[in-house]
Amino acid sequence: MTFAALRYRGYRTYLIGQSLNNTGAWMGSVALDWLALRLTDSPAAVGVAMALQFLPILFLGVHGGALADRYRRRTLLLLTQSVNATLTVALAVLTIAGAIRIEHVFAFALLTGLVFVVDAPTRQVFATEVVPPEHLRAAVSLNAAVFQATRLVGPAIAALLIGTAGTGWVFAVQALCFTGPTIALLRLPATPVPPRTPREPGALRTAGRYVWRHPPVFWTILLVGVVGTFGLNFPIVLTALASDTFGGSASLYGLFNIVLAAGSAAGALLAGALSSARLPRIVLLGGLFGAVQALAALAPGLPVFLPLLAALGFVNLAFQALANASVQLWVDPAVRGRVMGLYMLVFTGGTPLGAPIIGALTDHFGARWGMAVCGLVPAAAAGAIAVLHRRPRPAVRARRSVPATTWTAPDARGAGGRAAVRGGGGRSARPVTSIAAGAATARDG
Repeated sequence: MTFAALRYRGYRTYLIGQSLNNTGAWMGSVALDWLALRLTDSPAAVGVAMALQFLPILFLGVHGGALADRYRRRTLLLLTQSVNATLTVALAVLTIAGAIRIEHVFAFALLTGLVFVVDAPTRQVFATEVVPPEHLRAAVSLNAAVFQATRLVGPAIAALLIGTAGTGWVFAVQALCFTGPTIALLRLPATPVPPRTPREPGALRTAGRYVWRHPPVFWTILLVGVVGTFGLNFPIVLTALASDTFGGSASLYGLFNIVLAAGSAAGALLAGALSSARLPRIVLLGGLFGAVQALAALAPGLPVFLPLLAALGFVNLAFQALANASVQLWVDPAVRGRVMGLYMLVFTGGTPLGAPIIGALTDHFGARWGMAVCGLVPAAAAGAIAVLHRRPRPAVRARRSVPATTWTAPDARGAGGRAAVRGGGGRSARPVTSIAAGAATARDG
């Protein structure tokens, strides 16, 4: 089931381009975290950089999803890729020239955050244009697996370049990697403009009202928000653990990312292999994520910490992939972009709150305390949701069906022409198909 999406040529083309893009993204992520730490000698600066990167989506996230509902998604992605490449080239030039300052790092984080507002929700729903709904969970889970597999390569290359050529050359290679998805997108056939929907009061209000009326979607997005705000602050705690707790360098931080990625790739593949997704399974994975991270914070040495880090990556991506794809399959296609905009808002928009808090805790109490909080808060939230989701909420009217939609796959081998898929929703929390989908989401995959 996990590899079923590979039968579609459009998806294969897109996936190859994304592999190059993701390799560059992981290289840039490691280099930027290490650059911020070395320019200031403070984990809090890494937290500020993270906060600035995700601050724009806190205010504009759902509006990016509204654009994905109204305009050609391929065109939007081509635009975001071009702007990201330009910004990365500028950062590379400043760093190689020795003129880089922490203010430049913060400005880069903020500007890429503005691009992320449009790019993230558009990328989430773009998978529906290259695979049919019955293979969506497999496709997005495979995206997540490839995203994490590139994490095995990207940090290793970054650590090598930082130690030999310098941090600036990592950004230069990252900018070059952005050409991969650009070429892939250009090779895909142009997609039609999404059908115009009646003008509504506001994207946030529309998405919020829809989510509130669908309890499984509501509870999933709520848990995703808690995990995104407090649980996924790996750049802060892992840089501090590598340099302070375990007395290592950029190479050890790169190793941490590789181990985390290995577990994450396996977790994403697990999510794609699941035949169905229900809210209790998502909540269970969210709770396990928090528990494993809290245990990793207590690890006495690297022989114990590294296996726990791999397990953490496994549970993390299984949770992220299952939650992301389930929400996409549970919602009405007409509002999918806006709901995924809200999803990305709560998933990444909490970073301006959570990252400085975790950074300050790590500064004052040490990396172990910071990582423990990153685990305990999501674990507590999952426990609370496990109890509360069984209680009826007032004014909730769950829709029991969604309009039938069609999907055309001109390049699908053996798929024929048009395939009509009828969706269903409601309190059962069953996806509209029996096939699962996962996602390589922004923050950590």
